[in-house]
Amino acid sequence: MPARVRPTSPHAGIYRWQIGNTLSILHRVTGAALALGLIALSYWFIALAGGPDSYYSAARFFAGPIGLTILLGWTFAFLFHLLNGIRHLFWDAGRGFERTQRHASGWAAVFGALALTLCVAAWVWPRLS
Repeated sequence: MPARVRPTSPHAGIYRWQIGNTLSILHRVTGAALALGLIALSYWFIALAGGPDSYYSAARFFAGPIGLTILLGWTFAFLFHLLNGIRHLFWDAGRGFERTQRHASGWAAVFGALALTLCVAAWVWPRLS
C-alpha cells in the first residue's frame, strides 16, 4: 500500500501569521535570554567576590558598548517576559480571551516593555558618565 503524502500541520498555504504566534515565540525567546543572562549575573557576582581588581574589570566590561547592549537586551527580555506573564495570569483567571482583548494585551506587553526599557535606559545613562 503506497503511503499518502499528507500536508504538514498547519498547512503553509492556508496559514496566516498572527500576533499571538509572535508573542508566544518572543515569550520563549525572552525566557531563554533570561536564562542565558544568568551567566552574566554570575560573572558579576564572582567578580564582586573576587576583589576590587576583578570587580573593576567586570564593571568596565558592562559599561562598554557590548556590555550595555547585553544589559539593555536583558532588561527588555525581563520586562517583556514579566508583562506577558501577567497577561497569562489574567488568562489563567479566565479573563481577556476575546480577540480584541488578546490583541490589545499583546500590544500592551510589547509597547510596555519597550517603554519601560527606554525609561530604565534613560535613568541609567546619566549615571554612567
